[in-house]
Amino acid sequence: MKLGIENRKQVIWLAVLGGIALLMLGYEFWPSSPAAAPAVAQPASTAARPGVRRTASGRVAPAAEPRLDPTLDLNLLSQSEEIKYAGNGRNIFVAGSMPIETPRKNGTAREEVGDVRMPPPISPPPPITLKFFGFANRPGETKRVFLSQGEDIFIAAEGDVVDRRYRVLHISPTAVDVEDVLNNNRQSLPLVQGSPG
Repeated sequence: MKLGIENRKQVIWLAVLGGIALLMLGYEFWPSSPAAAPAVAQPASTAARPGVRRTASGRVAPAAEPRLDPTLDLNLLSQSEEIKYAGNGRNIFVAGSMPIETPRKNGTAREEVGDVRMPPPISPPPPITLKFFGFANRPGETKRVFLSQGEDIFIAAEGDVVDRRYRVLHISPTAVDVEDVLNNNRQSLPLVQGSPG
């Protein structure tokens, strides 16, 4: 069995090229010194005060450098806990609320307190305009009632929706419980004696 030692020149060149390749790889991946890092041109204002930046409002604030360390920094955590939300007095949970104006101090001993604006009162839902005037029962069938609204007459059982708006909840001998599904309003309609309308 031949190992390739017969051609000595080729083995020597292969060893020399392998050594050069190892040196180049070592140079690429070996940590370089800070002096060897390329110099980046910095603006004069930042070079004079390293670690600061300007905010959108123009204030100078300390610049936070990005960290690659995944551990929890308790100093940054305590700084964020010290921030107090002042807000503007607007209630974010009420639609259409306006910010509450704080009274300004004018130097007098007694301060005037501004009016507190209350949200407008919620109007009650409109009353149900149906009238209950009779039963439409046959032996062995479910209970049905006659309901009227103006000139219209409806026949409905429990669970039916009348006029695409009113659901019949319960039928009793003297009244019918009806729900307005648009306004979530429930009302009991008593039995009306006489003619519909």
